[in-house]
Amino acid sequence: EYEGSAFNHACAVYQASQTTNLIQVGIRSMDHTETTLIDPEKTYFAHQMIADDYWMENAIEQMTDNVFITFDLDALDPSIMPSTGTPEPGGLFWYEVLDFLSRVFSEKNVVGFDIVELCPNPANKAPDFLAAKLYYKMLSYKFREAGADKSFDNDYRDDDSKNNPFKFNDDEY
Repeated sequence: EYEGSAFNHACAVYQASQTTNLIQVGIRSMDHTETTLIDPEKTYFAHQMIADDYWMENAIEQMTDNVFITFDLDALDPSIMPSTGTPEPGGLFWYEVLDFLSRVFSEKNVVGFDIVELCPNPANKAPDFLAAKLYYKMLSYKFREAGADKSFDNDYRDDDSKNNPFKFNDDEY
């Protein structure tokens, strides 16, 4: 219960944990009361992830075959995503997120996803574009295995890029 209501938006994760296989990644802080409600085996704290080379594999292994992803933009480091309700230092970075999401989409059946907690700032549009690009990447990961037309793929892997030393050749970014 938060501010007198069990259905407050701050209670959504707890409610989900009661009926789903909830796995949380990139957690940086929480209320003391919340520490008694989480499953420590399925909660990946950002400060622990830095020293754990296998956190991605472990988190994916704990997932069911069918996965719904809620991506809370608060998980990102405020240096790249300051436009959230809770810009907390020590967050995840772009390529780390893309690597993890690419693996999840490759190994699991992602049945849906949403992206939450964008708090637009008219003085800084970059975070809005980051959120849109994240959505685009997640959508492309979902349909990459379905044999989607390669003309929609924006990962610099076409034949022309092999001879161009100025293009990225990092498979997914």
